[in-house]
Amino acid sequence: MKKLAYIVTHPIQYQAPLLRLVAASGEIDLKVFFLSDLSLHTHHEAAFGQSFKWDVNLTDGYQWELLPRWGLGTSTPLRPWWPVRGLQRRLAAGGFDAVWVHGWAHVGLRQAARATKALGLPLLLRGETTPTTSRATGWKRWLRERHLKALFNQAAAFLCIGTRNREFYEQFSVPAEKLFLVPYAVDNQVFQARSQAAAVRREAFRQELGLAPGRPVILFAAKFIPVKAPGDLLAAYQRVWSAAARPAPGPKPYLVFVGDGPLRGELEAQAGAMKGNDVRFLGFRNQTELPGLYDLADLFVLPSRFEPWGLVINEVMNAAKPVVVSACVGAAPDLVQPNLNGWIYPPGDVTALSECLKMAFTAADLSAMGQRSLAIINHWDYAADLRGLQAALSRVVRLGKRVHGN
Repeated sequence: MKKLAYIVTHPIQYQAPLLRLVAASGEIDLKVFFLSDLSLHTHHEAAFGQSFKWDVNLTDGYQWELLPRWGLGTSTPLRPWWPVRGLQRRLAAGGFDAVWVHGWAHVGLRQAARATKALGLPLLLRGETTPTTSRATGWKRWLRERHLKALFNQAAAFLCIGTRNREFYEQFSVPAEKLFLVPYAVDNQVFQARSQAAAVRREAFRQELGLAPGRPVILFAAKFIPVKAPGDLLAAYQRVWSAAARPAPGPKPYLVFVGDGPLRGELEAQAGAMKGNDVRFLGFRNQTELPGLYDLADLFVLPSRFEPWGLVINEVMNAAKPVVVSACVGAAPDLVQPNLNGWIYPPGDVTALSECLKMAFTAADLSAMGQRSLAIINHWDYAADLRGLQAALSRVVRLGKRVHGN
């Protein structure tokens, strides 16, 4: 059994089931180190405009430890520029075969990479970055690329979350034999089971929300912040179904916004007379409430202008729904097959988005497209993550033993 240390900023809802699966695999002895316990408590997120606590368990089923921060102790906010204490000593004492580090933006993650190098341990890297993620220019871009080249030269394996993430590493001339697909996934079984359970009371839920029978639902579920571009979706909807437009044939769909954030007031003003009847704002909903809302949808739209992946797409595809995404959504090339389970349009192009909406409700079999989404997502799962991680770990540990003459 290979002994693996995993270092990540804080407990994350979509990673917890994967860590349980890895720990239960019988092939990997996993120990997780967190730099912060922010997500385990009620905390404030400015992007949502409120304080909340995740309503799913984030730490059961695997070994974990919270690293102390210099001068702060253990329980702290993220504070990405505040270093951790004693990391190298813990890694040395753990007898690990390799170290898996998630990302490089936090100073603690950079400490982890340096400690791994000092101990002569193989480094596995996983991040979200795509070729278009960085907007740095000038000397900032130079410093970033210099740091990444050094880090990537050190890494023994890269755990790619998808096609665009792989393309990012290829830009730095990372050889193919170091690239392993460990896809960004969610707990498909849980989301499918909860969506199926929600379907039983779908009509009752519609009544609770005041949604008239027979009217389709277009759903947006994300933070109300500029990069998520909820205003683009609202503008496209208004182009197709406002009183001033020539409405598309068939029942007018509802546009339902789930989430909250600094753009809420602006969106409500933009909705104007359509707010309340045609355009609904349901506010923030926690993790366990989302499958019921996904089940209500006939079409899901993520119009982001910046989105390294977009796990909400995974979630809603588990409810067998078609999707519309901007080309900026990192999941697009892996999960969205144009005209088969959804549409991809140029980011910020409201006209193109309105055409996608019109096509969805005039010329498409949304139910059949939703089934295609379900078929796609069934192969993009935690089992694939475990296979990729095992393959990467087997390679780097084997190579490490060969290098050290064992």
